[in-house]
Amino acid sequence: MNHMNALDLRSTSWRITPIIGAALVFVVALFALLGSVIVPGDAFEQSLLKALSGPEPLAPLGYDHLGRSVYHRLVDALWLSPIIAVAAVITAAGAGLVLGTLAAAMGGWIERLLVIVADALLALPGLLLVLIVLAMVPGTALGFWAGLSLVLWVEFFRLTRATSREVIASPAVQASRLLGFGPVYLFRVHIWPEIAPMMLTAAAFGTATAIMAIAALGFVHVGMRAPTPELGLMMVELLPYWREAPLALLSPVIATFTLLLGLTLLAGSRIS
Repeated sequence: MNHMNALDLRSTSWRITPIIGAALVFVVALFALLGSVIVPGDAFEQSLLKALSGPEPLAPLGYDHLGRSVYHRLVDALWLSPIIAVAAVITAAGAGLVLGTLAAAMGGWIERLLVIVADALLALPGLLLVLIVLAMVPGTALGFWAGLSLVLWVEFFRLTRATSREVIASPAVQASRLLGFGPVYLFRVHIWPEIAPMMLTAAAFGTATAIMAIAALGFVHVGMRAPTPELGLMMVELLPYWREAPLALLSPVIATFTLLLGLTLLAGSRIS
């Protein structure tokens, strides 16, 4: 009986976890989409007389050290980082899916070459690769997109290759080949249904990783350049003034934590 109760509790938690994760992501997305509609304003407008002052109707989260509305800068930041992250994940997932399937289907020197490239990139720290790209395209969304795509595609490649090899060797695929079905049919009917759940999980984790990387690099002044509203940059700009304006500093911290927690819960629920 106790064992059955434990199983019921675990089953219930697995059903609730994705709901909580989706709700957290939805709240952040809703704030990013409707924040400027609810309270109109400009993220770049300055009023030095209001520097570090508290909340007011036109700036519900107060003002930063340059007299800019923290609320409106946070709205813009929650547009920028997720868009770069999602674009990088889509690019990485597409590259990993194509190259992973190609490696599993072709085998031979093509597979060995792709595995060597993936292993070489995997051996380097992810942030180092992003920094190398940012050194060539400094402080731009394009640099982040390219660097994060270069880091993230390896995981999608490895998942696709491992799963595709098992599926391609299955009797169902062999039978479809004997019946004359082409590679597009084989991928759509046999391979993709097996890969899709893992790809969605990897995409959720990849998006969280990318957002965290953008914020981390912004926190050490390597990411976006001021005055661009970006989560990590907002934190590092406001950190020296945490005593005078704690709400201004906590706002990007809480928003980042909420978004990352939501994505992690979504991904973790699929693993469970």
